[in-house]
Amino acid sequence: MKKKQFHQAAVRVPGSTSNCGAGFDTLGLALTIYNNITLTRGDWRGARPATDADTAGLNMADEAAQLFFVRAGVEEFGFTLEIKGKVPMSRGLGSSVTLRAGVVAALNELSGAGLTRDDLCSLVTQLEGHPDNATPAVLGGFCVARTDPHTGELLGVLRKPIGRDLVFVVVSPDQELETKKARGILPKELPYFDAIKSVNSAAYVVAAMVSGEYDRLRDAVCDFLHEPYRLPLIPGAKSAIEAGVASGALTGWLSGSGSSVLCVARPRVAAKVGRAMAAAFAAHKLPSTVHLLYADNKGLALTKRHA
Repeated sequence: MKKKQFHQAAVRVPGSTSNCGAGFDTLGLALTIYNNITLTRGDWRGARPATDADTAGLNMADEAAQLFFVRAGVEEFGFTLEIKGKVPMSRGLGSSVTLRAGVVAALNELSGAGLTRDDLCSLVTQLEGHPDNATPAVLGGFCVARTDPHTGELLGVLRKPIGRDLVFVVVSPDQELETKKARGILPKELPYFDAIKSVNSAAYVVAAMVSGEYDRLRDAVCDFLHEPYRLPLIPGAKSAIEAGVASGALTGWLSGSGSSVLCVARPRVAAKVGRAMAAAFAAHKLPSTVHLLYADNKGLALTKRHA
């Protein structure tokens, strides 16, 4: 049975880091940095921006809406879109997912379609083409997602809440890196033993995160799938991760496709790690922003709705 329909709905969606080293297109973690997506019903077809600043996401919002209406089996309606928040664009923190997940979750409320969180995960994964950011944005926590190897359809997600005894030090340089470009640089083939070493690292990182034995994360990330090809696109990125680890972080990785890099640290050394990472970017004449974040364990949340 369908729920009551609403005129306006607002959804808060966490940013996220994906891959977590060698867990390419598989691992993701929601972080305490957010975008707020507000949809208001209208009489036209498709999306319209609430402000000039919201125009950049219109095509993405329209694509998300079209898939939602088909999957949910509800009649199409128009809406205005408003985006506010702190998740930076094209920095490897899942900004596109915050928009897509926010749109489909808000439409779910506006239409009364009654899709579950699992349904939303599946829908956003289809929009993104991979589940690594999609699943933590919807569910929160540290997520390990499984997809059909032929269709890419989401088959299942295992989720683990992460406590505040880990700080995720994210440093975002003043350089955008679009996911499309970062994926385009990846090779079509990999040396066999590079793949084996990456699987070894990814499995160990998952075990450390799920078991809560976080000290075992020390130097655990060793990726040959994407970081060797993407890090050279970002001046200072490799040095920033190395500087963070040298300053006391347990491990570090390129966040998503970049340009942000992330180090995992205990709270007592987090600020020191952030300063060291920012200094590495500064040495390459690249300003950066430091975010000291925790894991978000709630995922997207409805913050407002009006009949």
